[in-house]
Amino acid sequence: MFLQGSFWDHMQWSQEEEENAKEKAAENSLVKVQWEDQDKYEREASKYWNEFYKTHKNNFFKDRNWLFLEFPEILPEKRREELKTEARSSECTKINSTNSFLHKNETFEEGEKHWKKNDGGGSTSVQGYVYDKNQAKSFTDNPQVKNGRELGGLESFPGSDATYRILEVGCGAGNSVFPILKVLCNTPGTFLYCCDFASGAVELVKSHSSYNSAWCSAFVHDVCDDALPYPFPDEILDVILLVFVLSTIHPDRMQGVVNRLAKLLKPGGMLLFRDYGRYDTAQLRFKKGHCLSENFYVRGDGTRVYFFTKDEVWKMFNLAGLTEVQNLVDRRLQVNRKKKVKMQRVWIQSKFQKPLLLSLNNPEETTERHHYNVP
Repeated sequence: MFLQGSFWDHMQWSQEEEENAKEKAAENSLVKVQWEDQDKYEREASKYWNEFYKTHKNNFFKDRNWLFLEFPEILPEKRREELKTEARSSECTKINSTNSFLHKNETFEEGEKHWKKNDGGGSTSVQGYVYDKNQAKSFTDNPQVKNGRELGGLESFPGSDATYRILEVGCGAGNSVFPILKVLCNTPGTFLYCCDFASGAVELVKSHSSYNSAWCSAFVHDVCDDALPYPFPDEILDVILLVFVLSTIHPDRMQGVVNRLAKLLKPGGMLLFRDYGRYDTAQLRFKKGHCLSENFYVRGDGTRVYFFTKDEVWKMFNLAGLTEVQNLVDRRLQVNRKKKVKMQRVWIQSKFQKPLLLSLNNPEETTERHHYNVP
């Protein structure tokens, strides 16, 4: 357990704490929001988020500078190694610094181990699939190849010349975008796409002084609408970042969203996920009358939030044809010393990969068949 500012990491709940949390969630979900109001929150979801960003602009959320510690896979391998070297150098100059710094370094190392497991030399196995680094490299290093077809025959699109492409879904005001761009601007061949269905959020990103269309394309997009095209072809993304976004979507529509996003990934590409976990303090604080359905709530400003279990997350991404690299419950104790308030935070953090080659159990089974024959 590490003290990280006002956070204690790796907290284990007692059986009593678990039971109390279940009771609170059951109690605040007894009274459901009326159906006509539920329909309004679904139909007008973008309106509520636009109002949110109109009110708060880019002042509500802090920049996610922790991204590269939890998700080093965001960056190309060479840039990850450079950042790791910089972190080690910094550690040497701060040898007697806080446990917080040491924990961050360990988190970075752990992320690297997850990646190395699936991106090591030669062939290895990930959740029953053969993964070959050389073949993965051929996909990554040749932006002109997509399923054996040349992208050169397609109309040019933003980032078409890049060799490493990232998409952040639900970019908001850019709290992930700009920490990423700060690193990407020094990483040739990379390109960042970011989208949000709140046009006000996208405008905040585009108007930011650090926004540059040379290495970033921000666009308005509703991921729930399968008919809406993306401004780039399928199977060209190396990384998709899905952080505190899926929880805002109606549970009945989540699987369709994940299925569509999976099609955007290259073989070997990674989907990085972080979101609210079951019985997080935010769930237990809801009053009666805010529950839409089981573990799905509406806030006072009309925005909605769902609280996941890691089994639910695994099932969704598995049905979309992705294989687990990491899927864990992150429990932390957050303390507001000034108000003398303790909060039990619960998040789900996951990394899922699009299989590259054949199933070990059935060598004749193609990757395409495994990916998209989703029941």
